[in-house]
Amino acid sequence: MATAAPVSDDGMDGDSLEGAAPDGTMSRRCIVSGASAPAARMVRFVVGPDALIVPDVDNRLPGRGLWLSADRDMVETAASKRLFAKAARSNVTVPANLADLVADLLRRRCLNHLGLARRAGLVTTGGEKVRAQIATGHVAVLLEAADGSPQERRKFTALAPQAPVVDAFTSSELSAALGRDNVIHVALAEGRLTRTILDDAARYGGLKRPPVI
Repeated sequence: MATAAPVSDDGMDGDSLEGAAPDGTMSRRCIVSGASAPAARMVRFVVGPDALIVPDVDNRLPGRGLWLSADRDMVETAASKRLFAKAARSNVTVPANLADLVADLLRRRCLNHLGLARRAGLVTTGGEKVRAQIATGHVAVLLEAADGSPQERRKFTALAPQAPVVDAFTSSELSAALGRDNVIHVALAEGRLTRTILDDAARYGGLKRPPVI
């Protein structure tokens, strides 16, 4: 059974803080498990003016942050065990289906950033163009449509074994984000937006509802 970790009041913004990694990345501590991780790989919540727990996937809302590991079980445990109230030290209202709400916010954030990456010139789409980009050695991340052919996916990932693979989105989602038709394979060049997309996709992967088998 998960128990709430103690939450400190120190930190430059009042959030639960564990200090800085060698690269300057600030770590936060999960109020459920007590595990620490970079803030970019966790989910922040704040208490709104009406005492409602509000997801802050952009890490911008004012107020003391309550952090959770980007994992569906952590969010559901915090909600069901009243751990948000314990960490906030006040009565709060938790929205129904909070994990689904967070997952949808992360999905939209990631796809919005993918559209920005296209406009920044970081995106290559189309099978042959992606193969050519991989051959240059300048592919930082591969996105493969979740509903694409597993055999084709293996062919592309084998060409760039060093590149992380994101397969959280369907072809229709990738196509809508990039303004293209039938997008299956996407290569991202190195850049700040690419790193943000990779972090967001990892968070979304931990929060999205598992497929029904």
